[in-house]
Amino acid sequence: MNKTLIGVLAAFVLAACSTTPKQEGGAPVDERNPGATTPGAATSGAGAGSVAGTANQDGRQTNPLKDPGSILSKRSVYFDFDAYAIKDDYKSLLEAHARYLQANRNARMTVEGNTDERGSREYNIALGQRRADAAKRMMLLFGATDAQIDTVSFGKEKPKNPGHDESSWVENRRDDLAYRGD
Repeated sequence: MNKTLIGVLAAFVLAACSTTPKQEGGAPVDERNPGATTPGAATSGAGAGSVAGTANQDGRQTNPLKDPGSILSKRSVYFDFDAYAIKDDYKSLLEAHARYLQANRNARMTVEGNTDERGSREYNIALGQRRADAAKRMMLLFGATDAQIDTVSFGKEKPKNPGHDESSWVENRRDDLAYRGD
């Protein structure tokens, strides 16, 4: 009896899998290629044009790294005090840069880790390196290659804001994304 039941169930499953649904009326089906985007749709904060470049009014391609309207023109990732975890606010930025690197295999960048002035020189160099490494790891997950990204820590040596208060320190706790030749 068990064998008969199993045979009936197997026949039913095979029959169900072999039928092709007919599309009569109902909702339209949108056929898409994997990785294709709808024109004007954002992909994790970056439109398709922001990665590949867009044509300007003259029909020439613009460099998305220099286009102020492109997410790729943003080059800093900010951190909380004494932390190196990438905030959710910056994941789409790192994904966009990783996708750019993936589409442009000859492109190279350096992630520059920075800290505020608090803490010893040695501690800040180590923290800056952990911040740069965290950004690199995330971009590798999004498709960039290890050979495309170098990391360096400047610790507290390259402040964006020379002040000595919390608003200054917030600006200095960052990674900067620097492309070669840019």
